[in-house]
Amino acid sequence: MVSPVQVRQWLDSGVAVLVDVREPNEVAAETIAGSINLPLSSFDAAKLPKVPEGKKLVLHCRSGQRCGMAAAKLVQAGYTGEINRMEGGIMGWRMAGGPTRPGA
Repeated sequence: MVSPVQVRQWLDSGVAVLVDVREPNEVAAETIAGSINLPLSSFDAAKLPKVPEGKKLVLHCRSGQRCGMAAAKLVQAGYTGEINRMEGGIMGWRMAGGPTRPGA
């Protein structure tokens, strides 16, 4: 688990690949700029974008639960890279002052 403050620093530094595992309707209402939506309900580890060397994979959801399930699916699929989960999900991000915007 990584704090939203740390994730924001990584994003601002360009070293994070942020994957949002919430459902499309949740993302449409609110999203973090630059995040990639891979909904847990149809999560496919093969669709995970390549995480360039030196960058950090960060999963997030609404409150921090579903990203744990997505992390388990990645491990089951043989993913061997580091997996970071954002503590508190988008709710924690907002509480830490992180900006959000309506999704596409």
